[in-house]
Amino acid sequence: MNNENIIDIIYGNLGSMTATDQKVAHAVLTAPKDAVNYTISELAKVAQVSEASISRFCKNLDLTGFHQLKIQLAKVADDESSYYDEINIDDVQQALTNIKNNKVAEISNTLASFTTPTLKKIMALINHARILQIAAEGNTYPVVADAIYRFNQIGILAIGAESWSTSIGQTLNLITDDVLMIISNSGESKALLKQIDVAHKQGMQVIAITNRKDSPIALKADQHLRTSVRQYVLNSDYYFSRVAAITAIETLFLLLIAENRKRLSAIQNHENIISTDKI
Repeated sequence: MNNENIIDIIYGNLGSMTATDQKVAHAVLTAPKDAVNYTISELAKVAQVSEASISRFCKNLDLTGFHQLKIQLAKVADDESSYYDEINIDDVQQALTNIKNNKVAEISNTLASFTTPTLKKIMALINHARILQIAAEGNTYPVVADAIYRFNQIGILAIGAESWSTSIGQTLNLITDDVLMIISNSGESKALLKQIDVAHKQGMQVIAITNRKDSPIALKADQHLRTSVRQYVLNSDYYFSRVAAITAIETLFLLLIAENRKRLSAIQNHENIISTDKI
């Protein structure tokens, strides 16, 4: 598991957990400091599951057991930026503060997971790509649209399509000199996995941005950036926040500009051209 933040790992796996594992996850995420001091029977009681379910939960997170879960929690228990702040509409100002804290946590923990070697490899792939294709499904596509706009602004030809049928058609017309970037919350989309297979058959390199480093998409990709989320709706439903994915895109965008300041003139040129459409 290396030195990954266990809170990030649990959040990243929430969407694909069984109902029982979600009960354990919610018990841990609600009070990480308390969970450090729980016995396995105490955590089972709080989560309203069996002790065997606690052991399975740990195994499903690739932990050796409950003791390792406690060790990993102890490493981050005092870091409140790792936590999720509940949003209660009865106190709007407090809700706004909690939303801010959650979004700051998403950005901070996303950036903390990026390593220099991986970022440099991804930047090199983008820099040398003839065409950068960016793909996603469903409510993640607005992140793709933003990425396409940004990369084209700095002179990197980026394409994409909201329709997966059109997107896969684009991939079939790409070549070895092109790069595919996949953005996926769960990293488990069958359509996007198929698209990676097509890209690899075309000889393309694949970059993935997902919430889990062990997701099928992350494992199939040539390079991977892991994002972190801190978001619930209602009391228990998992919800994908676009903030973390947009943070990953904006980070690459800003690093590419810092690497080559001439790209600022490309942005200015673009802005000058489109400014004629403004009042």
